[in-house]
Amino acid sequence: MIKNIVLDMGNVLLDFNPEFVLDHFCSSEEEKNIIRKELFEGPEWALGDRGDIKDKDRFDLVKGRVPEKYHEALRSCCDKWDICMYPLEGAKEFCEYVKEHGYGIYVLSNASDLFYTYFPRLLPLDFFNGVFVSSDYLMLKPDVQIYRTFLEKYGLNGDECLFIDDREENTEGARKAGMNTFCFKGDYQKAIERISEN
Repeated sequence: MIKNIVLDMGNVLLDFNPEFVLDHFCSSEEEKNIIRKELFEGPEWALGDRGDIKDKDRFDLVKGRVPEKYHEALRSCCDKWDICMYPLEGAKEFCEYVKEHGYGIYVLSNASDLFYTYFPRLLPLDFFNGVFVSSDYLMLKPDVQIYRTFLEKYGLNGDECLFIDDREENTEGARKAGMNTFCFKGDYQKAIERISEN
C-alpha cells in the first residue's frame, strides 16, 4: 500500500529549462550552442549536482573551454541559471492534493547547492515531510544507493513509496531499491490516477 509520495524536482515540480536561460543571456546561436555544450552539458553540471563543486565555482571551471568574447554571457548563465526554475503549472496544487489526502510527501532530487535558494518559490521546505538533495550526500540518481540512503534517512519502506520522476533511468534506479514508480510526462492527473490505484 502506498503511504508516501516521493517527488523529483526538475520538470516534475519546477521548470528546468536551459534554453530559457540561453535565450535570455546569449545574443547568437553560436554563443548559445557553445555555452549549452560546455555549461549545461559539460561535466561540471553533474559535479555540482553530486556536491563535488559549488554553483559559484562553475564559471572558473568552464571558462577555459569558451571563447573569451562569450565570457560575459557565460558568467550570467553560471550565476543566474535559476531564472528558469519556477513552479510548473499545477505543481503546487498537486503537492497540496497529495498532502490533503494523507500521504507523506518527500522530494528526492539531483540538484546543486543553489536548490535551497530557488525551491521555496514552489512551497516552503517545511511543507514536505523530507527534502533530500543529492549534493548534500555526494551521490546522484540513478545510483541505487541514493534511494536506499533516502529510505534509511526517513525510515521508509520502499514498497510503501511511489517515486515520481520524469526520467526513465531514475525511476529504474528507484525500482531497484524496492520503490513503486511513475514516469511523469507533464500530466498531474495521470500521476493522481497512479496514486489512486493503491
